[in-house]
Amino acid sequence: MSENVVIDIAREALFLVIKVAAPVLLVSLLVGLIVSILQTVTSIQEQTLTFVPKLISILLVLMLFGNWMLNSIKEFMIELFSNFSYYINVL
Repeated sequence: MSENVVIDIAREALFLVIKVAAPVLLVSLLVGLIVSILQTVTSIQEQTLTFVPKLISILLVLMLFGNWMLNSIKEFMIELFSNFSYYINVL
């Protein structure tokens, strides 16, 4: 397998990881920002207060986007396994 093929597979895998993780990370960031603004306004400085809203929002995002995430990963793996003979023959 040549270096270009390995680099292409790694690039596709990294892009897939970013694409799949983006909804969860963005929602977690937004909820954390909203809770921290509320903490600043109300002068409540409890560090564990952000945990429950983030946990609930992440679970909701996983329920909404989980099927899409798994299908994206499945399609990548099917493409990778179906081209396996090509990767072997490139050697």
